[in-house]
Amino acid sequence: MKLVLIACLAAVAVAAPQFGNPEFRNFAVLRDDRVDNGDGNFNYNFETENGISTSVQGTPGSFGQSNMRGSFSFPLPDGTIAQVTFIADEGGYRAESPIIPAMPAHAIEQIRIAEEQRARGITFDELGRRLN
Repeated sequence: MKLVLIACLAAVAVAAPQFGNPEFRNFAVLRDDRVDNGDGNFNYNFETENGISTSVQGTPGSFGQSNMRGSFSFPLPDGTIAQVTFIADEGGYRAESPIIPAMPAHAIEQIRIAEEQRARGITFDELGRRLN
């Protein structure tokens, strides 16, 4: 019984919040604006005092999805602010930012080869074996 009591006390002590780390403090919300028209059109803007922010506009997409265009930013460890802009629609999610690395040349070449094969009607199964 004493062992169970000691184990419970140890679990409570370990699970206690660690508020001593200044890195994990709460930051005030400076702006939180949201508009949803109920017809698929929406926008929101959010900003905190430490530099985190996001701004998004949405419209109904042609396949029932939401098309979104927006940006977000956040502080980096060196104190600079990273900025990312994006579009999400029928064409997928496309983000642009100086912090996103460029696609490697070999990946671009593989995409070119795949598009060429698709245009010629070449198909593959889920294991990568050529079907025709």
